[in-house]
Amino acid sequence: MSDAQIWRHRTPKTQLALWVFWILLVALFVWCWNTMTARTMWLFVYDAPNAAADLIGRALPPRWSYMEKLWVPLWDTINIATLGTLLGIVLAVPLAFMAAHNTTPSRLVLRPFALFCIVASRSINSLIWALLLVSILGPGLLAGILAIAFRSVGFIGKLLYEAIEETDQTQIEAITATGASRAQILNYGIVPQVLPSFYGISVFRWDINIRESAILGLVGAGGIGAQLQASLNVLAWPQVMLIILVILATVVVSEWVSAKVRHAII
Repeated sequence: MSDAQIWRHRTPKTQLALWVFWILLVALFVWCWNTMTARTMWLFVYDAPNAAADLIGRALPPRWSYMEKLWVPLWDTINIATLGTLLGIVLAVPLAFMAAHNTTPSRLVLRPFALFCIVASRSINSLIWALLLVSILGPGLLAGILAIAFRSVGFIGKLLYEAIEETDQTQIEAITATGASRAQILNYGIVPQVLPSFYGISVFRWDINIRESAILGLVGAGGIGAQLQASLNVLAWPQVMLIILVILATVVVSEWVSAKVRHAII
């Protein structure tokens, strides 16, 4: 009789640890569920389908005559997204080069500062930026543009500095061997390699900003979101439905434009 051991997919200890893990995970889920739903009024939840059907019934058909009042806010929304993206690019590009380890002028001071700015921008939602800026600058398009820009800095800066760090070092070494200066290495060795990524990132961020700028008006930052808030305040559901359809159509068009531009560039 052979003394060879019988192969097992998992040892008994591993199997026991796995079962304990799943039991603890289920217990954690149950505890979290009870905590989150402790104040839930289940009577409203059960009645939600009827309430939703009633709301949709009051919102249909959309008030198409209200469209004449949406063209200007819609144009403002597109301008908020476009100008905010451009300003975000202007702020993000220097931060990206300062954050990348192979282009930063100072790894002890400038790189941590740039990384902090990028992380801070990504950590705060555009609606929060808009709330803060509306409180400082007052309601209007300027607050919306700056909110989009400050939010875009983190997105563009992070992806761009990662693209800079992933550049092909052999090309840079070849240019360095010719005796090129630091500026020439940057101009001829790094920038051409990251330009396609830069274009793609910028267009992709503009597409995202179209969606985000559409709701900034809810906190007073202008655009079509302000019309949505005004219609919600007076319970004009046919107008709300029309605004939602306009926002949906705008997002679909911006997605199509973004895809075409990225395909043409990249």
